[in-house]
Amino acid sequence: MGSLREYRDLEIDWSMTPWDAVTLYLEWGNNSWHAQHQPVRSKADYSNYFVVYTWDKAPRAILVRRNSEEARELVQLDLPEDMGRKFLESVGHLKGVYPPNDEVRQWLETQLHAKN
Repeated sequence: MGSLREYRDLEIDWSMTPWDAVTLYLEWGNNSWHAQHQPVRSKADYSNYFVVYTWDKAPRAILVRRNSEEARELVQLDLPEDMGRKFLESVGHLKGVYPPNDEVRQWLETQLHAKN
C-alpha cells in the first residue's frame, strides 16, 4: 500500500459514505437518478472515497476505490491519537466503518497535500 501523497491528484468523492457505496455498487438499481449519486451504469464507473475503520484498537482512515467488482484499499493512515479518541466518542465507541467527520476530513486533506 502506498503513501497518501501518491493520490493527491485523485478525485475524491467527499460526500460518498460507506452505505452509499454499498447502495450504488452492490445493490444496482436501488437508487434513483434524482439521488445525490447517479446510478452505476457499467464496470467503468468507480468512486474514490475515505472511510474511518474502527474495528481495531486505534481507528484508521482508509482511501477506497470501488466499482461494481471490487473495493480496493489504496492507503491506510492511523488517525492521530487525540483525533481518534474524539472520533470514537462521536460514534459511541461502536465498531464499524464510517464516513470521515469534518475534523478527519480536514486532516486528510492536509495529509494529501503535504509537501514531504
